[in-house]
Amino acid sequence: MARIAVIGAGMGAMAAAARLAVAGHRVVVYERTDTYGGAVRRFERDGFGFDTGPGLLTLPAVYRDLFVKTGKEPLEDCVELVQVDPSARHVFADGTEVSLPNASRAGVVAALDEALGGGAGERWGEFLVRAREAWDRTRRPLLEEPLWPDWQVLTEKEPYPAVPHKRLLRTRRAVKLSEIGAWELRDPRLTALLEGYALAYGIEPEAAPASAAVLPYMEHAFGTWYVRGGIRELARAVYERCVKRRVEFVLGADVTRVLEKDGRVAGVELADGTVAEADFVVGPGPRQLGGLVAGRELYGAQDVRPAPEDRRPGRTVVCLALRGAPQTGVVHRTVVHSAGGDPRPFRSGVLPDLPAVVVDRPDDPALRPGGEHESMVLTATVPSAAEYDWAASGAADAFADRMVAAAERAVPGLRERVLWREVRTPLDTERETGAAGGAVPPPALAAPQGVLHPANTTAVPGLFAVGGWSHPGGGLPHAGMSGALVAGLIVEGPEFRGSR
Repeated sequence: MARIAVIGAGMGAMAAAARLAVAGHRVVVYERTDTYGGAVRRFERDGFGFDTGPGLLTLPAVYRDLFVKTGKEPLEDCVELVQVDPSARHVFADGTEVSLPNASRAGVVAALDEALGGGAGERWGEFLVRAREAWDRTRRPLLEEPLWPDWQVLTEKEPYPAVPHKRLLRTRRAVKLSEIGAWELRDPRLTALLEGYALAYGIEPEAAPASAAVLPYMEHAFGTWYVRGGIRELARAVYERCVKRRVEFVLGADVTRVLEKDGRVAGVELADGTVAEADFVVGPGPRQLGGLVAGRELYGAQDVRPAPEDRRPGRTVVCLALRGAPQTGVVHRTVVHSAGGDPRPFRSGVLPDLPAVVVDRPDDPALRPGGEHESMVLTATVPSAAEYDWAASGAADAFADRMVAAAERAVPGLRERVLWREVRTPLDTERETGAAGGAVPPPALAAPQGVLHPANTTAVPGLFAVGGWSHPGGGLPHAGMSGALVAGLIVEGPEFRGSR
C-alpha cells in the first residue's frame, strides 16, 4: 500500500483519488479552500442556487465508468441525470432561431432545414459524419491513453477529412475551423453554430484546427445532460464516493512545497509547516505544480511544453435571481450568438457591446425559493484577469449589463424581472481554483496547429499532474479521464496504456 498525497480537490483530482483508494492505496487530499469540486461550484442566496461552473454534462459515460470502477452504487443511484431536450436553442445575429434536438442527427438536420432553409441541415449532417471520422481517429490518443512519447505524430496530420474546395485554379481542404464554416457549411448561421463550440473554450476559429469539429460532434453524438439539483451535485457525489473509499480530505490546507528525497518525491509541506510523507504526489497543472518543486524542471526538452496559462481566456458568470415563474416549455440552454462588435473579445481586448452569451434556465425546484421565481445563469467567454482589469471600478458590473442586454434577445423583458444578481469574473475563478488569471483550459486537439497539454507524468519520479492544464485538457469529462489516466499510471506503472 502506497501513501499518496493529492494536491487540490478538483474533479480530476477526486477521480484519481477514488480510483487509487480502490486499488488499495492510502490517499490524502489537501485542498487550500474550504470545499471540494474545483471550478464546479454553486452560489446560494435567499433560497436561489446557481451553478457557477459547467451547467451541463457531456460524455456522462466517463463518470459512469468512475462509479462502476469504485463501488457497487452506479452513478444514477447517486445523482439524477436528466437528458436535456432540446440540447440547445440558438439565437443568431440576424434574429433567426433554431432549437436542436438532443442526440438526434436526423432531428438536428430537420430542425436546421426548417429554420435556415437552403439545404442547411443536410450540410450540417454531412459535416457531422466527417466530424465523427475525426473523433474516431483521435479519441484514444487524446482522451483515453497517456500522452504518447512520440506525441509529435499527433501534430503531423489534420485528422478531419475535409471536402476538397476549388478556388480559382487551386484545390484546397479546410485545415482551420473557420475554413470549414466558409467552404463546407456556407451559411453564416451554421458557421456561428460551429464556431460557438470553440469560442466557448476561448479558441479562435481562425486559429483552431479543423479537428475542433469533434467538439460539436461530442454533443450531438452523446447528448447533453443535467444533474438534478445542479452540476454541483456531481461534485458532491464524487466527493462522497471518495469518502466511502476512505480517502481523507484536509480542507483549508495550503501545500507550499513538494518534498524530494533521493531523486524522487517524498511528500508535501503545508503552509503551517506540517510535513506529510508520501510515496507519490498528484498535483494540479504545470504552472501551479512547478511552483511547488523548487529548482526542478517538470518536463524534458522532448516533452510537450506548458503554455502560458494566464493568457488563455476565462469566463464571466452572471447569476440572476428572477421574479416570476418560468414560462411553460422553456429551453434549458439558449446560446445567444454575438450581434455587436467583435465576438472574440479575448483576442481584441475590447469587450463587445452585445457579447455571445450562454443562458442556462434549469427548471429545477431545488434552485429557486418557490414556484414564482426562477434562477438563471449567463456565461460569456472573456479575457483572463491577466489580459483585462476586472478589478477596475465598475468593470464587472458594466460588462454584466451588456450580458443581460444580449440575453434579452432571447428572453424579452429580462431586466424587469431581476431581483438581484451576482457577478463572477475570472478573478473569482483564480481565487477559487488557483488557475492563473482565472483562465479556462481548452481540450486537447490533434492537428499541426492543434492543442496539446503536457503529459500526466513528470520528470520528477513519483510526481504526477492531473486536471485541465495537463493531458487531455479542459472540460468536465476530460477531468474525469485525466484522473483515470493518473490512477492507471500509478497503479500499473509506465506500461499503462489506458483502459480497454
